[in-house]
Amino acid sequence: MAEERSQRRLAAIMAADVVGYSRLIEQNEASTLAALKERRRTILAPLVAHHHGRIVKVMGDGVLVEFGSAVNAVACAVELQHRMAEANDGLPEDRKVVLRIGINLGDVVVDGGDLYGDGVNVANRLQGIAGPGDICVAGSVYDQVKRKLDFGFDELGLQTVKNIAEPVLVYRVWSSSSTMQDYYGQAEKAALPLPGKPSIAVLPFTNMSNDTEQETFVDGLTEDLITDLSRTSGLFVIASNSVFAYKGRHVDVRRIARELGVRYLLEGSARRAAGRVRINAQLIDAIGGDHLWAERFDRSLEDIFAVQDEVTGKIVEALVGRLTTPPARSRPTNLEAYELCVRARALGLQTALVAREAIFLLERAIALDPQYAEAFRWLALNLWCGWEFWDEPMDPNRARAEAEAQRAVALDPNDAGNRWVLGTILGHERRWAESDAEFDATLRLDPNCADAWAMRSDLITLNGRPADAVEYVRKALRLNPHPPGWYYWMLGQAQYALRDYESAVQTLLRPETYRTTSRRLLAASLAQLGRMEEARREAEMFMISNPNFTIRHWSASQPIRDEDVRQHFVDGYRMAGLPE
Repeated sequence: MAEERSQRRLAAIMAADVVGYSRLIEQNEASTLAALKERRRTILAPLVAHHHGRIVKVMGDGVLVEFGSAVNAVACAVELQHRMAEANDGLPEDRKVVLRIGINLGDVVVDGGDLYGDGVNVANRLQGIAGPGDICVAGSVYDQVKRKLDFGFDELGLQTVKNIAEPVLVYRVWSSSSTMQDYYGQAEKAALPLPGKPSIAVLPFTNMSNDTEQETFVDGLTEDLITDLSRTSGLFVIASNSVFAYKGRHVDVRRIARELGVRYLLEGSARRAAGRVRINAQLIDAIGGDHLWAERFDRSLEDIFAVQDEVTGKIVEALVGRLTTPPARSRPTNLEAYELCVRARALGLQTALVAREAIFLLERAIALDPQYAEAFRWLALNLWCGWEFWDEPMDPNRARAEAEAQRAVALDPNDAGNRWVLGTILGHERRWAESDAEFDATLRLDPNCADAWAMRSDLITLNGRPADAVEYVRKALRLNPHPPGWYYWMLGQAQYALRDYESAVQTLLRPETYRTTSRRLLAASLAQLGRMEEARREAEMFMISNPNFTIRHWSASQPIRDEDVRQHFVDGYRMAGLPE
């Protein structure tokens, strides 16, 4: 009989729930339930009615809403998040009601007043993917609303979700007009202020070759142009990690410029074939809409680095005039070695397995070109990360990491990347004066070196200067607005050392760094806030990935110059239940 009453239809489904509901209930059950009831009555129900939706059911802290239009569903969700943020304004943390929302457009089964089927299940899974304060939508929703709503969308890629056979393409919604702040304490994406000097981002060059294997070569060209431009002190240059966030995405250049906080964009394409390379490049004023410079290059492949220098020179001249040329960087003499190194660049600072792959590629590159300084640098960094963070043997990796870093600087002292890698390793060897000298040299050679600013903050925190360390990471984040996750690890560590535990938790919960080794800092921060159940859960999950961790070994191995800082971290780890 139930089967006879059921029918199917296409619907946009919004699933929402409250972040940290169990914690809120435990802290104050009566006020939490009263706040939820009030917000459903005064915010949720009127918004759903205004956008022609129907509340299907309310389940504890969650709600399921049906819309006949994906446009209405997304518009309602964005306004709901804004109104919830306004209602939270001025409330203490333990009384804020923060939502996460998922929206899917799909086939649903209607049975009475309830809804079932994959259309509903995917919406619930998207809600689970969404961070606090976020709205995540399926690709089917994005396709319907992308040209109809004045919101931005960050592509999160294909996500495998529980009990759904095929991966789901997911987007995160943001609105530049929003005053809402997400749970992490970061303002939603809006236009970043322009720096006081000419600012530029080099967008990933398009591979025009029929051979997809040339993608590595073209990516390397982009990265090297960024490196060369960033060495010009008269420019503000966005780091490669942030521009590659736009690779393969069709995004208006004006929006990219707003999000990265730059005025100028370089875009181009490259084709490699029959021993030659053809490059098209154009420099755009994203504010004025003008094309300032454009040129084509058709050269022998052996001239690729000369072409890079020529492009860099023309851009610098167009933006800031003729300047004193920075000292030349060493260039590889073997193109195969160059391509191996480019592949290894993308693999660093992720996991032990990926680092071993990078080491393999870099050793091959060095065998082909024994004077290739950059390859020695990345080899040193991967060897160092292996023994420092990923349970790789200390012997011989520790001594070898320093030797390879010294070799990189000896081969090319004018490459800022070589200097900060050596500075990092020397700092962890407690050779602090030498480390400081290398970092100072790095920032003289390349004031735009975001990785150096972020990495130096680690040593600054452990030196008892966490406020300075926060500023260092902030500088790095301005140069690299879409950074690798370890930037947030460094920021969270500095915030913990400052005893700003709420900010540390918000930072360390970010998806970019959550579930990495930074989890032990999250556990310590939660413990310092008295959130012991959460702290011990995070500590247990940290130990699953780091079974050999002990507080004693950590304390003995860290380059800590300030004993109060050491004790502060040790206290947090003990409170969280990490092993002695």
